[in-house]
Amino acid sequence: MPTVLTPATLVPATAPTMYFVGVTTGSSAIHRVFAAWRPLLGLDGVELTGIDVPVGAPAADYRAVVAHLRDDPLSRGALVTTHKLDLYAATRDQLRGVNGDAARLHEVSALVAGDGRIDGLALDTITSELSLHAIVPALAGRDVLVMGAGGAALALCDYFAHRAGPDAPARVVVTDIADERLAAIVKATAGGDPGIAWQSRLLARGDNHDALLAELAPGALVVNATGMGKDRPGSPLSDAAVFPHGGAVWEFNYRGELDFLRQARARAAADALTVEDGWRYFVHGWTRAIDAVFDLGLPTEGAGFDRLYDAAQEVR
Repeated sequence: MPTVLTPATLVPATAPTMYFVGVTTGSSAIHRVFAAWRPLLGLDGVELTGIDVPVGAPAADYRAVVAHLRDDPLSRGALVTTHKLDLYAATRDQLRGVNGDAARLHEVSALVAGDGRIDGLALDTITSELSLHAIVPALAGRDVLVMGAGGAALALCDYFAHRAGPDAPARVVVTDIADERLAAIVKATAGGDPGIAWQSRLLARGDNHDALLAELAPGALVVNATGMGKDRPGSPLSDAAVFPHGGAVWEFNYRGELDFLRQARARAAADALTVEDGWRYFVHGWTRAIDAVFDLGLPTEGAGFDRLYDAAQEVR
């Protein structure tokens, strides 16, 4: 069984260890994938340990995790999911340094520790771009609906605003139930591509996105970044929702109940949809984080990446 800790049960590592800070880390495929990757990456003897932190945890929980990684000699770093924004807010003063994307977006998706120090990195900006291009090779001029404004959504919108260039969408609608998260999107995209029309929609908990879906032009990209279907039950849509014809649907998650993914697949033929789950995002995210922690120079494409992707697929 995978080793899973909590902020209250952290103990010194007995071997070089990378952590996974999430909500339900024990059920993640990374435990099987990391075992398959160890011999390919020269990481034999390195352990992977989950740290479960509930959604909306107090700042003290995040501070305990960061202090443990910083102070424990065999703790090398961590990948962070779900808690990217909250962890940054709670622990910025504990981090020796952060990369430019982390400072700008106020989020951390990877922690790198050693010699009594710890740094925070935002890597989702890279991960989202790599994954998006595999799903939608040509995004230029399309509508995009991003449901949820957490750390992964923030990184995706940052890419649209500042790095997509000629492949930028024409309109991006972002939703959330928290006004401060929408404000972070507005701040991050300010000064970006002036050709993108941005809209933010504050929804009440329990509202669905069916009406917003109906407003999208054919060929639009629809992204579920809410965490619903993984960290929380349900879907941001009702079963009556109709997707934009000829569009692309991206579920950021790859495990859980995945009601949104089920809905999209049920409409795939009728609406001529391209439907993707979060598996490729998962592989890119973990390879980028492992590369940051162990400085391996891992590829992001080509035969080298395909080798890691195929190894992950075999144990999915």
